[in-house]
Amino acid sequence: MRDCRQTVEHVFGILKAWMGATHFLTRELKNVASEMSLQVLAYNMKRVIAILGAALAAFKKTSPPP
Repeated sequence: MRDCRQTVEHVFGILKAWMGATHFLTRELKNVASEMSLQVLAYNMKRVIAILGAALAAFKKTSPPP
């Protein structure tokens, strides 16, 4: 339980610090869910780009020139 909480709280901390997501701009639950989904999507895209970018840089270093 403690490990799960640490993992999730890291994501919320990043969302608050990186995106300034301290509160929601909408009021209804479905709109809040949509807003949160967009924030999480942006976070996931940032992570994918970071991971693939590092892998691509490592691949370019190890592959022989054409």
